[in-house]
Amino acid sequence: MSASRPPSVDALARSLVSCGLPHALLVEVARESIAAGDWEHAAARAAALAQSLLQPVINASGVLLHTNLGRAPLRPSGNGRPVNLEFDLATGRRGSRQSSVGGLIARLCGAEAAIVVNNNAAAVLLVLASLAEDAEVLVARGESVEIGGGFRVPEVMEQSGARLVDVGTTNRTRADDYRRAITERTALILKVHPSNYRVEGFTEEATVGDLAPLGVPVVSDIGSGLVDATCPWLSAGPPRWLNGEPAARQTLDAGAALVTFSTDKLFGGPQAGVIAGRADLVARCAQHPLMRALRPGALVLSTLQDITLAYLRRDVVEVVPFWAMAAATTEDLERRARALGVGTPVALDALPGAGSLPGITVPSFGVVLDGDHAEALRHHQPPVIARVRDQRTYLDLRTVDPRDDDTVANAVRSLLS
Repeated sequence: MSASRPPSVDALARSLVSCGLPHALLVEVARESIAAGDWEHAAARAAALAQSLLQPVINASGVLLHTNLGRAPLRPSGNGRPVNLEFDLATGRRGSRQSSVGGLIARLCGAEAAIVVNNNAAAVLLVLASLAEDAEVLVARGESVEIGGGFRVPEVMEQSGARLVDVGTTNRTRADDYRRAITERTALILKVHPSNYRVEGFTEEATVGDLAPLGVPVVSDIGSGLVDATCPWLSAGPPRWLNGEPAARQTLDAGAALVTFSTDKLFGGPQAGVIAGRADLVARCAQHPLMRALRPGALVLSTLQDITLAYLRRDVVEVVPFWAMAAATTEDLERRARALGVGTPVALDALPGAGSLPGITVPSFGVVLDGDHAEALRHHQPPVIARVRDQRTYLDLRTVDPRDDDTVANAVRSLLS
């Protein structure tokens, strides 16, 4: 192509076909490049556009639930056929999209009933709007938090129509503080698990078991979505790094009227939120007008059903990638690191991620490379996401599917050559 005379849009677009974008997008890139007078860099523009699109990546960062990478990784399912989302196969009439998955999750959590919404923020909003509009909700000052994405408990409370009543102090709140704050306008006590920070030192908090006898329904937002603290789906039992993490079954057993949690964190599923607990309260949430705006679609519900059935079958490690990562032993990770044949094998500390379990690390293993190779690895196909510290690049194998080990090794060999 001449540097002084631009090519035709069609010719330039056809020269970019190797980047894999549809022709219509290549025509747009060609037009923009010619208009800007830098058609010689059209290939770079097309590559940048292709890289900006959603695509599979290999997570070698050591963050198990990487928010920027979609949190819990998922395996594709489905065969392209419709599903009976709101069709009752027994009667041939319209059914509920919540009955099948909600019933399974309720069974899993030991709840009377459960429903699914778009995410955990939606779950909290729906509970407050359904059960506490124009009424008071008691929240400990130390739990009136902001989590990722600007989700602030006081602001969600305001949007729901409920009135926030602060209880206790930031670092110490007792059951008697709640008791003194209860009035005839009190609708709920909301317990919020501070999943992305810790208050240490001179602290005290009232547990769900302390609050349940006060006569006001206790709603516990446990956040991360651990179903059962005993992890009966793991042959070795719960890993030590999960100690102290609230779980749905135990929280309900302690007397919570409802629990809310995310399904794309420790549950290991797609983005959604669950409301589980007393059937009468769940029904009021399901009947609220907001429910239509917050309900998930067939893809999310089908994926959640597959994962919930895996929990009930006790084959979660084989089906759910997050629990496969969590269950991997450091001995196995070290063996894989040495088998890569690239870099220097090294013991590492992985992180749970997604704002859960702050300050907790998970023993891991991987390889380290001298220098900062993060950008080169991101431009590999498929992209490999690594962690850089002190001009050294770390590839943590706890967050890499073993089937991708050869791809990681080839990516490293490619950049080193």
